Amino acid sequence: MKRRALLGILAFGPFVPDVHAAPPANMKGIKEMQDNWKNLLAAGTPTPSPKDELKLSKEEWHKRLQGQAYSVLREEDTERAGTSPLDHEKRAGVFVCAGCGLPLFTSEMKFNSGTGWPSFFTTIPGVFETKTDHKILYPRTEYHCARCGGHHGHLFDDGPPPTGQRYCNNGVALRFIPKDGKA
Repeated sequence: MKRRALLGILAFGPFVPDVHAAPPANMKGIKEMQDNWKNLLAAGTPTPSPKDELKLSKEEWHKRLQGQAYSVLREEDTERAGTSPLDHEKRAGVFVCAGCGLPLFTSEMKFNSGTGWPSFFTTIPGVFETKTDHKILYPRTEYHCARCGGHHGHLFDDGPPPTGQRYCNNGVALRFIPKDGKA
């Protein structure tokens, strides 16, 4: 087992793959999934682009985000494992940035990693920027919303095939928009 994957397990619990819908067996299937995310949004749902950069003052962010959502998205905090109802969300729909509404993941991209945080094996293309985080004993890849810069979580290489990736996301950094429109 790779050292980084082992440390991820030690830091975030055992990886228990339980994909809601089996991930596509190949990268072509992943590409189709990434391209079809708009089909999960109701007609007329506003969909900002990563190119529509959103910059707000600290005070404006405080008005927009409450409590831990502010701490996670703006101060790179981490919510406690097992506290997000989105970790158990299984309906069809789209997960968007809680800070700016940018669509990030679809329900088809989600799986139960057993870590206590919503986890995804791929993303909608172009929605995240990454940097190396040295806040604990080893370097991790941290990812941020490409539109508003909000911190979402960390990327690990212990996810299910075919990507082998696990986007370990803070639930408070996401909002879920169900396909049926019923919240």
